[in-house]
Amino acid sequence: MAGYIEDRWLTKKADPETGKRRRTSLWGKGKRYKVTGIPGVRSRSFHSAADAKKWLSQAQTDERRAEFVDPRDGDILLTDYIQQHFWPGRTDKLTTYTAMESKVRNHIEALPIGQLALRRIDAAALRAWKKELLARVDVSTAEVIWIHLSTILAAAVEDGRILKNPCRVNRSVKPPKKTEKKARAWERQTVEVIRGAVQDRYRIAVDLGVGAGLRQGEVLGLGVEDFDFAKGVIHVRRQLRATSAGQFYFALPKGDKTREVPLTPNLAARVHAHVDRYPSVDTTLPWSDPRPPLTEVEARQRKPITVPLLLTTGPGNRIYYRTFNDRTWKPALEAAGLVARVEPDSPEEAARQRRLRRFRWTDPRQNGFHCLRHTYASVQLSENVDPVTLSVWMGHSSPTITLERYAHFMPGSGARGLAAMDSWFELEAPGAPLSENLPAFSLASTPLPRWPVGPQVGGVVGKDADMKIKYKETSRGGLAVNVIEC
Repeated sequence: MAGYIEDRWLTKKADPETGKRRRTSLWGKGKRYKVTGIPGVRSRSFHSAADAKKWLSQAQTDERRAEFVDPRDGDILLTDYIQQHFWPGRTDKLTTYTAMESKVRNHIEALPIGQLALRRIDAAALRAWKKELLARVDVSTAEVIWIHLSTILAAAVEDGRILKNPCRVNRSVKPPKKTEKKARAWERQTVEVIRGAVQDRYRIAVDLGVGAGLRQGEVLGLGVEDFDFAKGVIHVRRQLRATSAGQFYFALPKGDKTREVPLTPNLAARVHAHVDRYPSVDTTLPWSDPRPPLTEVEARQRKPITVPLLLTTGPGNRIYYRTFNDRTWKPALEAAGLVARVEPDSPEEAARQRRLRRFRWTDPRQNGFHCLRHTYASVQLSENVDPVTLSVWMGHSSPTITLERYAHFMPGSGARGLAAMDSWFELEAPGAPLSENLPAFSLASTPLPRWPVGPQVGGVVGKDADMKIKYKETSRGGLAVNVIEC
């Protein structure tokens, strides 16, 4: 079996004259017994022979099972592993990387757990991290960050750094799980108040959100060429994205799914009116990733495209979604009574907020631009549009997602089912025979044929043309018994 223990203080071979092993230059220095010779396993030294034998036996067993993990590989800090090994091996799209990187940096690396060695992350460490995390972010965000940490630790397992993923094996620490909240839809009056509070050049964004169910990035990335007024459809082919550093680029819609959405005549009229007042502006941006390409393949994949944007700022620039939310959307929500400003803690903070035009608001996340999309879904389902069609219009990956999010917008569907079931239990008319309500194929409605009474013993009497075996039993007590076909 591979592997052996070497005494570093004595020579391997005995002295020919004395028959004893001589001392080496390492005599009395460091650990004496070295375990080595196991394929794929780094050598390790111990002070005592007993410890060396124990580790050798365990290492040989784990190596044979392909489960050996050297504890020294798990001594790397979590933050160092993320920066040196996890990120360099990832090939995520920029949209995925941007969202994930900020959460990992701010809520994993910046917290004490980021300074723990991988093999030191246990149930106690996870409990402490989870407690601090929930004090910093909402449960829904904490759930996503937990998934990110689990993904990182799963990669460490596959890299041979640790044996098991602490996020999965420590059952005493449950992942944060958000409370399921039903999608919110607004009444028509609320939408009209919001639309009226938005600057005139941006009102078409509200119309497209509630009238076509488009996401905010899809609205901001629409070009005039995406409207087919003759066929009455909107081609949703891209979205406008921006990195945390403010680099803009075009990308496919969420899930990399393009789609066509019906364009109603009145919505088309509003689009025409908007274009007449605010002509489109040709905007050229990189595709998929704004970073400089490193290869010819990346250069082809990121080749800039030009789009005559429907929505632009007053100077004709593309719209940064954060600026739109802070300076346009949230004040409109305040006008509709959906949010309120939070008073600053100091005059300095108040001055800073006024200068940047970035104020704090009560619960703005529950009243985001996405609520227009929910309202669109509620209107469609209330008019009995089937979920399969609606899922296509909204760009969902399957109708299951549509039903999970918007089933409560289907009024009457449950009532119809209850009424149908209740009809099963209607009372029979007095004196009505039960057989009148039985189907023609029921055994109770069709008498079975009778065999003549006789003393013969029951058993197989033959097969018919359809190879059905016929059994016959004798009469007992003067009663004839039927033939049964199997």
